[in-house]
Amino acid sequence: MALAAIAWAGWLGTLHVAGQRSVVDLVEAPLTDLRLVLTGPRKAPDDVVIVAIDDATVAAEGGYPLERERLAMLIQAVAAAGARTLALDILLVDPADPDADDALAAALATIPSVIASAGQFRQGGPQALLAPMPDSDLWPLPKFERAAAVGLANVAADAGGTPRHLPLLFQTPRGLVQGFALRAAALHRRAETILSADSVTIGDEPVPLDTRWHLPLRFFGPARSIRTISAQDLLAGQGPPLTGRLVVIGVTATGVGDSFATPFDPVTPGVEIQATGIAQLLSGQGLARNAAIRQADASLALMLALSGVLLVLLLPLTQGLPLVCLALLAVLAGAVILFASGIWMSAALPFVATVPPIAVASFVRQLHERRQARTVLAAETALRRFQPALLADRIATDPGYLKQPVEQAAAVLFLDLSGFTRRSEDLGLARTQTFLKQFHTLVVDTVARHEGMVMNFMGDGAMVVFGIVEDAADPAGRAFAAGVALADSTRDWLAEQPQAEPGDLGLRLGLHYGAVVLARLGHDAHQQISVSGDTVNLASRLMEVAKAERAVFAVSAAAIDAMEGSSEDSTPPDTVRRQRIRGHSQTIDVALWTHPKRQDKRSGTS
Repeated sequence: MALAAIAWAGWLGTLHVAGQRSVVDLVEAPLTDLRLVLTGPRKAPDDVVIVAIDDATVAAEGGYPLERERLAMLIQAVAAAGARTLALDILLVDPADPDADDALAAALATIPSVIASAGQFRQGGPQALLAPMPDSDLWPLPKFERAAAVGLANVAADAGGTPRHLPLLFQTPRGLVQGFALRAAALHRRAETILSADSVTIGDEPVPLDTRWHLPLRFFGPARSIRTISAQDLLAGQGPPLTGRLVVIGVTATGVGDSFATPFDPVTPGVEIQATGIAQLLSGQGLARNAAIRQADASLALMLALSGVLLVLLLPLTQGLPLVCLALLAVLAGAVILFASGIWMSAALPFVATVPPIAVASFVRQLHERRQARTVLAAETALRRFQPALLADRIATDPGYLKQPVEQAAAVLFLDLSGFTRRSEDLGLARTQTFLKQFHTLVVDTVARHEGMVMNFMGDGAMVVFGIVEDAADPAGRAFAAGVALADSTRDWLAEQPQAEPGDLGLRLGLHYGAVVLARLGHDAHQQISVSGDTVNLASRLMEVAKAERAVFAVSAAAIDAMEGSSEDSTPPDTVRRQRIRGHSQTIDVALWTHPKRQDKRSGTS
């Protein structure tokens, strides 16, 4: 997974550093718009002014395009107002009346001017390695080219049509041609243009550039954020002074000319996009996004993708995923802060490089954990087959349980089927196995209802304990109730067995309450939980007393004294006697039941 994350992030980072479009750009566009909106509008420089051929101008002139004599008059008015430089964002590719064209060329010659041309790109054509390469261009007429400098006015927009860059250099059949904004800024500064790998210098201060000499655009705000004057005012002789300004003439009239959607305005005239680029080149108030920044983007994305996958794989998902989310949010916050400072780091690349590997790693981790959970469940299920359920639950939640032996009070119940050996000879091996399985199931179900644990099955007998793990009260009372229930249910079950003879089989039980020792026995690699002590021996001997006295249930006085009223639900004992117990020097009081039954409390009879 780590190698896959490195490969994915590395591939995206390589495309990003090379400036090639990928899925990252689809995510970067809205995140860039968000950062532009969050940082808010900015004051545009005063040295760039737009003279707009707006709706008022079109209405006054009787339509668009303007007659070239009127356009010449507009340029003369701009020059007369004191403008230092003129940038005409209007294509002059078709000839008109020769006199009108001559007048326009003469007007252009009165002020340092740059006029627009446009490159035509084939849809889906190859991407140039150095600079944009149009298949053809719309070039101004020679008389206009002689009167003014020419620059290509193409804009680089994203998939949604929002302008993101202004190309400053193009590869054309005419050779390398500068962009319209660059020609205008250099002409205004009266300075040589020095292009390096990641910046352009016009005069003194270098301006950072993106790959292939693209100027990242940082809009000042909605349309008309750059000072805008109606061309009609200048034509009417009412225009303000433009001393020392760079004037960009372009079309803003509704439905005329090109327009773009920006984060601040859904309809921004193309002339304002060009004016924004010119203002950034002159003032340096743009965005820094060069090869070093793109490489930092790629390195950060690679680091986040790798560390995120490792966090998800090595830490619990409840810890790893929040840490990854915090890291991505920190990166996004940092990208916003840097953007406000004029540094355009990618906010999308870390997300696109990190989220898919994290999602895959999380899915793989969940599959692994589910597989582990199934394994653990199978292990616990297998454990419960060899250990009582309550004990298996305790061991599963507390693996260190009983590392040291524990002494505590408990009720121990022994039971045995008398006459089973003779009966098994008649049943045969297979039927004996079925018989014992039914009997063991009956014992486990009955004991479980009284919250006890069957510690051992010994053929047709069992050892049951109460009060060593569970938190239920009155272990002696529950043990006694379980013994009575076992006597009842076993008698009914035996009566249903085929080929059963009266008195052929019978259950014998012995119960005692006292101190026992809980411990782990065996090697470190193979252990079992044992319950030992004199209480266990005495309970076993009481079962022998029941057999010898032809009773069903033998209960010590200690067990009866430890009960909390549970014995009241059963018939009283048939006899209580002092009994000598094999292996004990002292006699004890023992209660014997020949036919223990639960009483019907509604009638008070058994």
